[in-house]
Amino acid sequence: MFGLNREQGESVALLSIGTFLEYFDLMIYIHMAVLLNELFFPKTDAHTAALLTAFAFCSTYLLRPIGALAFGYIGDHMGRKVTVVITTTMMSFSCLVMANLPTFAQIGITASWVVTICRIIQGMSSMGEISGAQLYLSETIQIPARYSAVALLAFSVALGTSAALGLASIVTSFGLNWRLAFWAGATIAVVGAVARTKLRETPDFADAKRRISLKDSFAENNIDKKELKENFIEREKVNQKTSLALFLMDCMWPLCFYFAYVYCGNLLKTSFKLTAEQIIHQNFIVSLVQIASLLLFVFLSYKIYPLIILKVKLFVSLIIILTCPYWLDHITSPFYLLLLQSSIIFFAADAAPATSIFYRHFPVFKRFTYISFTYALSRALTYVVTAFGLVYLTEKFGNWGILIVMVPVCIGYMLGLRHFEKLDKTATQIKPI
Repeated sequence: MFGLNREQGESVALLSIGTFLEYFDLMIYIHMAVLLNELFFPKTDAHTAALLTAFAFCSTYLLRPIGALAFGYIGDHMGRKVTVVITTTMMSFSCLVMANLPTFAQIGITASWVVTICRIIQGMSSMGEISGAQLYLSETIQIPARYSAVALLAFSVALGTSAALGLASIVTSFGLNWRLAFWAGATIAVVGAVARTKLRETPDFADAKRRISLKDSFAENNIDKKELKENFIEREKVNQKTSLALFLMDCMWPLCFYFAYVYCGNLLKTSFKLTAEQIIHQNFIVSLVQIASLLLFVFLSYKIYPLIILKVKLFVSLIIILTCPYWLDHITSPFYLLLLQSSIIFFAADAAPATSIFYRHFPVFKRFTYISFTYALSRALTYVVTAFGLVYLTEKFGNWGILIVMVPVCIGYMLGLRHFEKLDKTATQIKPI
């Protein structure tokens, strides 16, 4: 695949499967929220219910920045491999708790707090998961195969989301016990954790560790190596403009995701009176569109430079987003809403397939921490602003209130993309990270 050797191919397979399993577990609750929120949270009026839905969704992402700092430290000091094993284990534990958790009717508000804590644990573990896996492949595989290999992880995320939706659809359609979904999630997470113990540490991290050992050896023997000290890898600093650019670009995908799956899902419930089973089924179709989109861009990135792909995706996304309120005001059936959902997801301007291009502009021993923290902060901030903001903005301005959130995020994405284009143009040569 993409000219990879056997060891690289095995690494891609293990990490892709693990990422699939991790996000399968993470998304089970999100896509069954229309059903599970009624079981774990008190019944309220429509406005309060919307706020509770936003809270349940955002709880997954609020403490992700803390998880990013924790796993960033582990990843930058202990290695990439150990991080992805730990995160998968945490995910299996939280799924196991939710599979056995009594409902609100049985234990009251305790159920709400426990499920929220489990969602926080899942959010934190998924944070270390995706960053660790992307960095592992970015530091292992050469250009141009690297672009497609790292983009394949985004495809695995989408596949995990789709599988979670598929299972949720089966559970709700056939009246099966919803706990089966979480038992399945816990089981496959354990399998993923065991499989990842077979990975080797990345060459870049191992080499950087070796160079630190060499420096310590010089110090112990009182050998003056001024040049080595001045140029040593651990003294590299992070460009704050580059961190900001990555943050701005990372804000785009959560906006598109929330709109397509959660906001439109609520419209299906309130405007078209669809049942939970019907909403889950329609979102499952949207997830299949997302899979097709990512698979297409995985293969295109092997032939077309990823930054060019992002520019095209951004152009189409802008057209859809700016006309989105008009279409929402004139949509008369769930099918037309499905078309809008699918369009947003297919052309969503995220970081894939250019992720590895962005990562190479961060120093090795600060890379995991900065990248994961930027990723986590963008998700936490965007989801909170979007989830709670849209409740009030759409009440006051109707569907046009969506643009108050969407337009600034699009502008930020454009500025971030322009920054990385400048970095590429000014670089004298491109070195693999």
